Amino acid sequence: MDQNDPLASYRNAFHIPKEDNGKNWLYFTGNSLGLQPKSTKLAIDQELNDWAKLGVEGHFEAKNPWMPYHEFLTESMAKIVGAKPIEVVVMNTLTTNLHLLMVSFYNPTPKRCKILIESDAFPSDRYAVQTQLEFHGFDANECLVEWHPRKVETLLRIEDLEHILEEQGDEIALLLIGGINYYTGQYLDLKEIAKLGHAKGCKVGIDLAHGVGNIQPELHDSGVDFAAWCTYKYLNSGPGSLGGIFVHERYANDKTLKRFAGWWSQNKATRFNMRQPLDFTPGAEGWQLSNPPILSMAAIKASLDLFNEVGMTALRQKSLKLTAYLEFLINELNHPNINIITPSNPNERGCQLSIQVKNADKTLHKQLIENHVITDWREPDVIRCAPVPFYNSFEDVFRMVEILKNLLK
Repeated sequence: MDQNDPLASYRNAFHIPKEDNGKNWLYFTGNSLGLQPKSTKLAIDQELNDWAKLGVEGHFEAKNPWMPYHEFLTESMAKIVGAKPIEVVVMNTLTTNLHLLMVSFYNPTPKRCKILIESDAFPSDRYAVQTQLEFHGFDANECLVEWHPRKVETLLRIEDLEHILEEQGDEIALLLIGGINYYTGQYLDLKEIAKLGHAKGCKVGIDLAHGVGNIQPELHDSGVDFAAWCTYKYLNSGPGSLGGIFVHERYANDKTLKRFAGWWSQNKATRFNMRQPLDFTPGAEGWQLSNPPILSMAAIKASLDLFNEVGMTALRQKSLKLTAYLEFLINELNHPNINIITPSNPNERGCQLSIQVKNADKTLHKQLIENHVITDWREPDVIRCAPVPFYNSFEDVFRMVEILKNLLK
């Protein structure tokens, strides 16, 4: 499979952590922090050199002028998430962006004030929703609605969401759902969620932190109102790097939406005529606040250039094979304490498999790390393992499961 892999050479485009003896680690945590492209340092050095040579004139005279720098990322990012360029912008970080978007898309009334999330949403989503409810004067204990798996199940069923909306849809203002659940790795049907939410008059937002650069969410066609994501997982932009947002084209020129604004929200034509009244620039760019942080964006640009070369379709095709191979090998272990809780249907997951270790603490995870197999642990009992198609090989997967097999013995 490695010999016949058309993307195999891209592994060499990334820095892979190494043991003291120079042997590569087996790195399976691109779902938490992607590896560094070798082109990243060159991209950042370019901006540092232009800053050193040009000072403030770098805003206009740098090789990649800083004033419009975010625009260099837009088309590539739009392709990755399946959006139109006017619907996408890179800015801020994930939870900041979720709050800014909820300013616009969570407009509660005394009757319609609830927000629905999946029960095991990532903590930052839960905290953001809780504090939004409280900011608007509502009790989160009453107004935060949870979409739960059924008893003795770990995965969400779309028919249960439909049932919640049938019962409470007239009271729910917003659905904020993780497109891929961080814990189980379940990939939810965004188009169906949008359809169900909109049928009840709810706005629909998606947290794509674990989806962007992993699956093909086709955000424009899904019909969701907005989405937000980070770029440091599958998009390989570096720790704590910027996030991105999607706002559907139907809102591109809607200036009636409530927003928090800043200088970069202003129409580009009058932005530097400093005394003009606020006139939001069209599309997702109208949600920006400040001028772009260039060094972080340079790292994103280096990674997006690789995505442009390969394309999400080719990455997804390899990902399906790579994850299926990992699933096959783990199932072949037939170990009573090991269970994959991620959906077995490839269309309902990305590259991550969540391996449940029954009746366990972190011991097995720690033993994997001691053997230079880098996965991550999520309480109470799951090892998350993500073979990333850009830089993981089929041999990586084989070696990882061989080590796991020996540890289980």
